Amino acid sequence: MNVRTLCGALAICTALVLDASALSAQNPPPETSAAQKQVGTVKAVNGNSITLVVDVGAEATVLLQDSTRIVLAVPGQRDLQNAPALKVQDLKVGDRVLARGKLSDDGKSLAATSVIVMKGADIAAKQQRERDDWQKRGVGGLVSAVDETAGTVTISTTTLGGSKTTTVHVSKDTVVRRYAPDSIRFDDATSGTLAQIKPGDQLRARGTRSADGSELSAEEIVSGTFRSIAGTVVTADASDNSVRVTDLATKKQITLKISGDSQLRTLPPTMAQRIAARLKGGPAAAQPSQVGAANAGSGDKSAEARPGGFGAAGRSGGPPDFQQLLNRMPTVALTDLQKGTPVMIVATEGTDTNPPTAITLLTGVDAILTASPDSGKAAMLLSPWNLGGADAAAGGNP
Repeated sequence: MNVRTLCGALAICTALVLDASALSAQNPPPETSAAQKQVGTVKAVNGNSITLVVDVGAEATVLLQDSTRIVLAVPGQRDLQNAPALKVQDLKVGDRVLARGKLSDDGKSLAATSVIVMKGADIAAKQQRERDDWQKRGVGGLVSAVDETAGTVTISTTTLGGSKTTTVHVSKDTVVRRYAPDSIRFDDATSGTLAQIKPGDQLRARGTRSADGSELSAEEIVSGTFRSIAGTVVTADASDNSVRVTDLATKKQITLKISGDSQLRTLPPTMAQRIAARLKGGPAAAQPSQVGAANAGSGDKSAEARPGGFGAAGRSGGPPDFQQLLNRMPTVALTDLQKGTPVMIVATEGTDTNPPTAITLLTGVDAILTASPDSGKAAMLLSPWNLGGADAAAGGNP
């Protein structure tokens, strides 16, 4: 199981394990090398041997000894002094494990002196609570202004019914995170600052809203720079999970990676036509509930968190948004992308050494691209956050 959202709990637990002051006197002394550990998800338990799908690498074997201390931690726990002891029989497939000890020369096995376990069910429950809270108290959109002196970020949220602005207040207690330029996973996000946020970025925040919803006092925010691309497919290569497109705005070709987190969907013709009419300044698009009903039965019931750990639903009690509808649309295989296929894509920024990774790729957009001469504006409709989605994320996602 690739856990997208640990809600910071595993990271806290990891820090505790590596910090001897957080362990009880029964614990062995800290290892001399930070590399003497393995973190991952239990794939199999066989006697005193645990097979892990590790976070860095493929698989590793953790060998338990009679003296190995195994303890249980729960998400959010900050002190392992009174953590209950476990036996190897208590470990189950899907549990998260951090093991410390001595690595073998090839790095594929570790003779463990201590093991910290988080139960898969506890992590799943924590994830769901976090998703519910992001949906209920979250807001997201494109950054239009940043005032470091005032500690505010203004964001614009676009839905099928229009757009609105929200002022996000950032205090010294606000947790600020920043996405890596070559990753769509919150696990890869790092601590950030208000100074890093700039107009055009996407930002998601949760906290306390004002009565009219125009302001939010943020407890946590996550932001990143993402690319919106409208273009046509040049090639799609399933062998290396990549797609090459011609950007209609720049007329240049761009190669994008397709990962396991990438969302490939096709837009129903009726919905594409309504969005096209909206872009032309015509009548408002159909109500989301009507479109959702029309697309019911597509087989995809997922409303799970998208990259960054945020779910797709709109705020509690509000109407569904485009991202929520997107989750119900039929999926598209990479092999279905033929040369000349019009696409709209939201992707990571990428780096000099790593091409952008597609977050969302949408086909069936011919009418939209024809209606909007501003291809960037059209592609921006796909933004996972500026459409009011509730991510994210990517883990610990928020």
